[in-house]
Amino acid sequence: MSTTSLRGRFQWTVVVPVLALALLVATWSNHEQPVILWAIGAALVGAVLAAVHHAEVVAHKVGEPFGSLILAVAVTVIEVGLILMLMSGGGDASSTYARDTVFAAVMITFNGIVGLSLLVGASKHHLVSFNASGTGSALATVVALATVTLVLPRFTTSAAGGAYTAFQLGFAAVASLLLYGAFVFTQTVRHRDFFLPVASDVQGRVTGLLDEDSDGHADPPAAKEAWFSLALLLVALVSVVFLAKLLSPTIEHGVVSAGLPYGVVGVVIAFLVLAPESISAVRNALRDRVQTSLNLAYGSAMASIGLTIPTIAVAMIWMEGPLTLGLDPTQMVLLAVSVVVAMLSIAPGRANTLQGVVHLVLLAAFLVVSIQP
Repeated sequence: MSTTSLRGRFQWTVVVPVLALALLVATWSNHEQPVILWAIGAALVGAVLAAVHHAEVVAHKVGEPFGSLILAVAVTVIEVGLILMLMSGGGDASSTYARDTVFAAVMITFNGIVGLSLLVGASKHHLVSFNASGTGSALATVVALATVTLVLPRFTTSAAGGAYTAFQLGFAAVASLLLYGAFVFTQTVRHRDFFLPVASDVQGRVTGLLDEDSDGHADPPAAKEAWFSLALLLVALVSVVFLAKLLSPTIEHGVVSAGLPYGVVGVVIAFLVLAPESISAVRNALRDRVQTSLNLAYGSAMASIGLTIPTIAVAMIWMEGPLTLGLDPTQMVLLAVSVVVAMLSIAPGRANTLQGVVHLVLLAAFLVVSIQP
């Protein structure tokens, strides 16, 4: 399929990211009017949907697990930029922006994306199957990252208030990059077959890798089309994060006016940033490609920690004020339970709707205690 035919068939996915970027530029310095804010909100939704389409085009071209990796890294880079902009604005809650947003991203991916993917996939296909070895290694890496960056700071004594000293923060940054790099090497080079969609029998037992030539999908797009979609994906993602930045004062004002904890802002931002991956994961689950959905979920959680913390650590050289990374006791309980449930869901290599419901209930519990601690 040529680029011309792509524009003809998916014209809105070409127009929307460009319009969203144009609206961003036009309203960057003047966006206080309600009508403009509604337009920004509509453009934000459109950019999210366009990002999903272009990410799937690129993923179809490069294949798994590279497609999931591209989307996870791209979204996380944008998320880091948004966190840094929010922190640079100062305020009493600036020290916890990174922690609240990263933890919200972990809970949304662990329980939201995983739970919805398992529920939707199993509802349609009775049972869903995946490679427990690959998914389990991804989960183990995320748990190690979360422990080093979000749990340990609450128990160290060299710095008070859930913070790391400069030396400790430097170690956490290096460890995060090392873990993330080791996983990417394993996922894309050493054991790539562990992260490919699998075929299964009627009992959900894995019988081998999915035959990509007989899965009922179109042939991979041409290189020119894939590059075109990659460019539009970047435009859409940039539009998403900066439009969300324009909406953030309104979100913050709404949170304060409703009497909600300031950490809810991080939850809302995480939901906005992770929307493209969530939609893509559900679409893959509907196509009985839950392995891809899990790649997206745990890959996003991993990238959210493994790329965000090192970047924030470097940024703290120039930024003033403390950086609180340590989770509160309630957050640690939710993280621990989520890890245990994830282990039990992954270990069999297959899942039904019950596992999806359990994960979604944990996400609901996270939202409840975020709104009312």
